[in-house]
Amino acid sequence: MSETVLVLLAGVAAGALNAVGGGGTFVALPALVAAGLPAVTANASSTVALVPGSVASAWVYRRDLAPVGDTSTRALTAVSVIGGGLGAGLLLVLPAVSFDAAVPWLLAFATVVLAFGRRVSRAVREARGRAVGMSPRAVLLGQFLLAVYGGYFGGAVGIMMLAVWSVGLGLDTATGNPMRVAQITAIYLSATALFLIASDALGAPRLLGAMLVGAVAGGVAGARIARRLPAWLLRAVILTTAVTMTVLYFLRG
Repeated sequence: MSETVLVLLAGVAAGALNAVGGGGTFVALPALVAAGLPAVTANASSTVALVPGSVASAWVYRRDLAPVGDTSTRALTAVSVIGGGLGAGLLLVLPAVSFDAAVPWLLAFATVVLAFGRRVSRAVREARGRAVGMSPRAVLLGQFLLAVYGGYFGGAVGIMMLAVWSVGLGLDTATGNPMRVAQITAIYLSATALFLIASDALGAPRLLGAMLVGAVAGGVAGARIARRLPAWLLRAVILTTAVTMTVLYFLRG
């Protein structure tokens, strides 16, 4: 019972974090490992459990979606689906040791880019005398790589997504947050379809159900709160989450 309550609360926190700024995996995954699941199974189970919460958040944000530069939203979503499925397949067939060693450095890079991306965009824009802008092809390529990472591990993929959009397009964090949630949902849905077929994510239905219920509640609440936060406060929350996750991951390993 205590493990179920722990996982339920972790689900609430993870769903809320994913809706507000990302980082839910870093709450969900350790909770499932602490409850006794193997790491790979916990990773797959956390993705499956967080999908309904992400869908709920995306529904709340549905009227706030803004395009990412000149890139077609349909094309962006298709790339997220394909990359998420490929990343999930890699998780099931490849050892995670080498990639796991690189994750803290990826998080550190994403955090720095997110913190200074708007300033870099402004400086480049002033130096070039025109707006910074990744081409749609570059945006789709970057999104594909992020989606593969999201399907494989997922930690801070939303933070990395905002970082790329910020430095590459000058997109404001608050403006890009609804689309971030929508694209994470696409990645998770694709990965979940494979995990349900090819992994043992359903091997602990009690824990999976508890996290799922918590993530839905946290996702709805987090999205409603995020829509009412001023842009500077939302950015501060996301940056705080990013810094905290990066430090904890370096300490972890």
